[in-house]
Amino acid sequence: MASTPNLRAALAGMIADYRTGEIQTPDAAHVDRWISQFPAGVRDPILTELLHVFRWTYFTRAKVQTFIDSIVTNANFAGPNPCQFWQGVKVLNLQTAGNSQKDMIALLAESLQRQCGLALTSCGVTPHTYLYLDDALFSGGRIRSDLVKWVTGAAPAKAKLAVLVIGAHKLGEWYSGNKILEAAKAAGKTMDLSWWRAASFEDRKSAINNSDVLRPTAIPADPAAQAYVAGLKQAPIIRTVGGKSPIGIFSGEPSRHLLEQEFLVAGVRVRGMCPHLNDFMRPLGNMLFESLGFGSTIVTYRNCPNNAPLVFWAGDPWYPLFPRKTN
Repeated sequence: MASTPNLRAALAGMIADYRTGEIQTPDAAHVDRWISQFPAGVRDPILTELLHVFRWTYFTRAKVQTFIDSIVTNANFAGPNPCQFWQGVKVLNLQTAGNSQKDMIALLAESLQRQCGLALTSCGVTPHTYLYLDDALFSGGRIRSDLVKWVTGAAPAKAKLAVLVIGAHKLGEWYSGNKILEAAKAAGKTMDLSWWRAASFEDRKSAINNSDVLRPTAIPADPAAQAYVAGLKQAPIIRTVGGKSPIGIFSGEPSRHLLEQEFLVAGVRVRGMCPHLNDFMRPLGNMLFESLGFGSTIVTYRNCPNNAPLVFWAGDPWYPLFPRKTN
């Protein structure tokens, strides 16, 4: 294992482009200040496992640009003549809050100009495909809301709709897809819906034992954590020891268990110390119904979602690894 200073420097290097130009570049001292809030004996193991996890779930700007570049020329998406195809793509700009869609559209515009010599503003005059972009899909609430409103309103009677995200959780994608298609049917419209993502993350209840999200195998023997769980109306869903992340996010059961236990204990503590957090901010991330939390570990260069554990992003007086900007 790398020495403690090297672990801190390595993690700082991995997340170095987080909110570039908006906050101070994360360095080893920043990581050290964050990890020092955990018990001394688990600090290095947490950092070691996060170095493994973030290889899969931290999306740098370069990684996102590479994904978008690949979509522009992907024959499965754009056919044998991609540059001709993109001339008929209408990019939807539907979000009224936040900048994630605007940022993704800007990356696409740059890629089209570089690879095809096309200005995005000249595309989609006579559309054959409508494209919705966002950074990530968790429960899918925002994407679902935007597109249900679009299909029941401005969408044509028959349309090909593609949704492009960096990362998507399977339950949210499935549920959102059903709701979008139901809305189209109710409006008397036909929608050919497809999903495109750089990575797909398993979070369905039916696959809890082999999931890509933080789902503890037991409630920690911590009085505050035990009290939090006792206050829930329903017992939390617990996974069975020994399952595996389908895409290998975690290095193994012991290290995964460590993150789940320590982030849950600390998350309960953070929840109690940060007055700005609402009731939906569960220890392992935002979730509408009472639970331990969503448990996603996806973070992008532009922001940290509130569906990630509180220990990643909550602030004041907790010191966050990923200071989060809100809409």
